[in-house]
Amino acid sequence: MFIKDLYCISPQRTFDDTFFENEPKVYYGNRYEALEPAYGKLIPAGLLRRMGKAVRMGVGAGLPLIQRNSDLDGIILGTANGGLEDCLKFLNQIVDYNEGTLTPTNFVQSTPNAVAGNLALMSKNTGYNNTHVHKGLAFEAALLDAILLLEDKKLTSLLVGGIEEISDYNYNIDFLAGSFKTEETDSNLLLHSNTPGTVCGEAAVMFVVEAEKSENSLAEIVDVEQISYADEEKLRAKLTYFLNRNNIQPAEIDALILGFSGDIRNDYWYKWLNQEFFPESAVYSYKNLTGDFPTASAFATWLGVQLLNGKQLPDNTLYAEKSGKPAEKILIYNHHKGVQHGFILLSK
Repeated sequence: MFIKDLYCISPQRTFDDTFFENEPKVYYGNRYEALEPAYGKLIPAGLLRRMGKAVRMGVGAGLPLIQRNSDLDGIILGTANGGLEDCLKFLNQIVDYNEGTLTPTNFVQSTPNAVAGNLALMSKNTGYNNTHVHKGLAFEAALLDAILLLEDKKLTSLLVGGIEEISDYNYNIDFLAGSFKTEETDSNLLLHSNTPGTVCGEAAVMFVVEAEKSENSLAEIVDVEQISYADEEKLRAKLTYFLNRNNIQPAEIDALILGFSGDIRNDYWYKWLNQEFFPESAVYSYKNLTGDFPTASAFATWLGVQLLNGKQLPDNTLYAEKSGKPAEKILIYNHHKGVQHGFILLSK
């Protein structure tokens, strides 16, 4: 499966080339909110006013790609909490108005598939349309869905992406559960904070993928694998199986993009995998730029494609420089709360 085009809205200015030209934005605290572009020329004002943040970001990231690639056969997205803020607003209205006359807007925008639905309606795309809601493996599931469809030659090109918003409701639950840091943390120091908890982020990342390689191809998504509730032995077996399935030796992986989040309780997974399998590979991080969220591997994939195409990444993405050669094969590894583990293999 080959990536032809991509777009990213995140807590960094990634919707244009400014991200590669200037120093990354530094955050303090434990909420990294997305820097959004001006949507005025893209989304009609009447629609924009009624959109929740997840829908607004998803449409804002997906619509430019659809306009540039009008022959898409379908839309596949992954999200864990997309539209949750609107869902809670609607439920609160039921209480506030005593189950009387309610505004339909929050109800319509509250479901996880609202982003894919809006993209299809606005672009008049009547093809395959699916949203995967699998917490920390939602984006991996969307990629797997796309790979299966393209390999079966049922479709030739798809829009695939991951969307997440910071919902106050979900943020508060995760904060009370100990997921986020309680102390003020500088994003430049996040990965070396040595304290429990991480920081909350959000993003909308979209890709146009095709079954066949073309002169416009930016990178290849070679394969995707996932496992839940794994210990070191099971994860070792899964990774070995994954590499063998693709006839790749660990030494062939030029770079790793790992989901270090600054949480002392489960960052050891990344250090273990790096030392056990890929001691000579360069290591990149990204959650010190975007915060942590269930579909963060979508941003890691966007970052990996930029690296494969020779873009100079910001210095604070480089966690450990060991490989001196340009990256041609990249392994992305991310886990969600130490429970759900996903691997994405990229190739130049």
